[in-house]
Amino acid sequence: MMFLQYFIWGAWFVTMGTYLGSTRHFSGPQVGAAYMTTAIAAIVSPFFMGVFADRFFATEKLLAVLHLVGGTILWYVSTVTTFGTFFAALILYALCYMPTLSLTNSISFHNVEDPARDFPFIRVLGTIGWIVAGILIGKVLHADAQALPMRVAAIASFMLGLYAFALPHTPPRAAGMPFSVHNALGLDALQLLTDRTFVVFVLGSFLLCIPLQFYYAFTNLFLNEIRAPEPAFIQTFGQMSEIFFMLLLPFALRRYGIKTIMLVGMLAWTLRYLAFGNGNIGAGMWLLYAGILLHGVCYDFFFVAGQIYTDQRAGEKIRAAAQGLINVVTNGVGYAIGAWVSGRVVGGFATAAPDGAVTHDWHRIWMYPATMAFVILALFAVLFRPRPASGEAQGAVALGD
Repeated sequence: MMFLQYFIWGAWFVTMGTYLGSTRHFSGPQVGAAYMTTAIAAIVSPFFMGVFADRFFATEKLLAVLHLVGGTILWYVSTVTTFGTFFAALILYALCYMPTLSLTNSISFHNVEDPARDFPFIRVLGTIGWIVAGILIGKVLHADAQALPMRVAAIASFMLGLYAFALPHTPPRAAGMPFSVHNALGLDALQLLTDRTFVVFVLGSFLLCIPLQFYYAFTNLFLNEIRAPEPAFIQTFGQMSEIFFMLLLPFALRRYGIKTIMLVGMLAWTLRYLAFGNGNIGAGMWLLYAGILLHGVCYDFFFVAGQIYTDQRAGEKIRAAAQGLINVVTNGVGYAIGAWVSGRVVGGFATAAPDGAVTHDWHRIWMYPATMAFVILALFAVLFRPRPASGEAQGAVALGD
């Protein structure tokens, strides 16, 4: 289940910018808008989950229906040639797909004996699925600039939709309970915002999502444009490093504390974009590889560490609400603004040739997210002052400086 769930996303999401920019000749802002669709869906999903999924439908059956319908829509998206229709159809697909991320988590948590022990080994299959998708699209099919990745993802969506009917029965979590906007959006966690340090953490997470979208939306287009070898394949090195640093994270947190780890993650974003801005397919190819391999540090040392920090600060009573709040702020609002900003910046440094081909001044483009990430890093270093967790025992995860 997890393998297919993230195989689907990895198959179409990574290369969509190249397909839209190089093949469909959509503008930078239009490519950014396309990547905004998942962020919009991430904001809407909590309402959908709260009103329908958690109350009326068995989780595995809803997962099946959403993937079957989503696969049909995504196949249609692969045939569309005009941006307006493409954008509208992709939003519909994102509204089907994004709720399935939490549905697969719910099925896993409900049907394992010890979620804390068992879930990481289940979730890592999702990362492996993303890696396999990149290998298939980039190294086997060489389809970065084609509509084929969307069709591969659609077929995988059909497969998961059918397979989901065979998953263990998972009843709706909140059957008979009234819908609460506070629960859906994580507003019960607003009490945490009375803590200035937690406010700084939330704002830092939100702001970092803006330069982050440059990577997700435009790295594949950048690598294809400079003619790097098998871009979708080499981008999977980032997910491979993610597995390594995920395993390293608990030990690093114990040794260095949450603030140092999160600052290292922010610094990695700055270094990644500087590497991209100065790399090339000649003597500077190592910089491109370094920028990709930094993904594990970038993601795990800030966002995963941030989830741990949020969990520790929230406590058991508002744990789910706090994670929901962070999800809406980052994966929703932050990614949406980041997609808009990145699209505008990339579009501002585009040059169209008479034959319709578009090239970009990538050095200047990458300096924008590098500068943003560094400024956020500097502010975070000064303003973020976490307290050690109460009753923290020696050897536990250190949340202090």
